[in-house]
Amino acid sequence: MKPSAALFSILVAVFLFVLAFAAGPLRVTPAHAAAPPPDNGAVIVMYHRFGETDYPSTSIRLDQFEAHIAELTSGRYTVLPLPEIIAAFAEGRVLPERTVAITVDDAYLSVYAEAWPRLRAAGLPFTVFAATRPLDLDLPGYMSWAQLREMVASGLVTVGNHGVTHAHMVRQSAAEARAEIAEATRRIETELGQAPSLFAYPYGEYSLALRNLVAAAGFAAAFGQHSGAAARIADRLSLPRYPLNETYGDLDRFRLVANSLPLPVTDITPADPLLDPAGNPPPYGFTVVEGITGLRALGCFARGAKATIERLGERRIEVRFSQPFPPGRARVNCTMPGPDGRWRWLGIQFYVLP
Repeated sequence: MKPSAALFSILVAVFLFVLAFAAGPLRVTPAHAAAPPPDNGAVIVMYHRFGETDYPSTSIRLDQFEAHIAELTSGRYTVLPLPEIIAAFAEGRVLPERTVAITVDDAYLSVYAEAWPRLRAAGLPFTVFAATRPLDLDLPGYMSWAQLREMVASGLVTVGNHGVTHAHMVRQSAAEARAEIAEATRRIETELGQAPSLFAYPYGEYSLALRNLVAAAGFAAAFGQHSGAAARIADRLSLPRYPLNETYGDLDRFRLVANSLPLPVTDITPADPLLDPAGNPPPYGFTVVEGITGLRALGCFARGAKATIERLGERRIEVRFSQPFPPGRARVNCTMPGPDGRWRWLGIQFYVLP
């Protein structure tokens, strides 16, 4: 008796299933996985000291910090470890809306005494960028390696490289900067058992040459101190963070930055944020990616100079400044309204040589 056509089809399907199972586990891959939207990214906030009233420009009041924690644990945000965000960028995975990462620079003692108990109680992960020499010398006001090990052992804390001496690395020679990076990595690996994969530029100051040294050292990402939400298409070796202190740490501002969206751009000029007098003020410009609308509402601002926007076509933005920036750090912020009452924010920090 010959099997019916329907029965024959069933037998063939069973045979193919068994054959596939024998060859290995069955995997189903979408033919067209959805790409992340161009403005999918994360907000990275940055602290230094906690409750150290003698240093208001680099410290946050404890009542302010507690309000930040309450906001982050309100259910509106997803606070992720910074390495997980960088991995999502690299792998093209979509991050949840209002993803936030917490970072702390310099490993001051108040991180351990004040921030750590509060963040641990809230279950919030964070990254400490440690300059290693103060810890090696047991300097007053800084954490110890033992305290840092205790925090890392919790699983909530990762440690990044912040150099050895917290130097103005843009002023160093290539050999000096390379040695700072390598020695800090060696000390962190020796004390904590794992080499850091993340780097933070001291004072947020970087140049194209320094950025390339950090890349050559194998870091997955590096961070400045210029404001803005981190776009996944941005250079991962010059990502922004929002600095928070007593002056810029009230709850309204924290909500503003925590809810901000990236302004994703390409073709940023000049390529090097290190400016000599001949290139000051810089011819700053960028191209906004497709899919971002409302560019007529874009505004750019620089302290000490008027910023005038020139639009070339639909997406190219050129910013011209009324006068040169003074020597040292110079920040430029470009913002515009986004959806749902949120703001798109793009920042850059130049460093002007004397």
